[in-house]
Amino acid sequence: MRVLVADDSRVMRRIVARTLRQAGYDWEVLEAEDGVQARDLAMAEQPDLVLSDWNMPNLSGIEMLRSLRRAGCDVPVALVTSEGSPQMRELARHEGALFLIAKPFTAEQFRAEIEQVLE
Repeated sequence: MRVLVADDSRVMRRIVARTLRQAGYDWEVLEAEDGVQARDLAMAEQPDLVLSDWNMPNLSGIEMLRSLRRAGCDVPVALVTSEGSPQMRELARHEGALFLIAKPFTAEQFRAEIEQVLE
């Protein structure tokens, strides 16, 4: 499987990729440093999953998700955020995100969310 990890922080992209490996997922990882690059890569590469930060330059994660859906792209998207309020979780669900994981996160949290999606 291929996962696109989108975050404006290179360190955070690496942390997400490492956490996925710790959760037992040895997937090919693509990286994007902002929402526009994430949208364009998701449309061009059609990864199996996009894990996107909520707060990014150019397009936020939620704006990137909306842009993908408007373009008819149904690539699965999950959001990662440092906030994770109930309102953000509801908005993410409403816009079609698979799940929202709040930072800091663990490999177990990723595994629990991803396993539900893979079933």
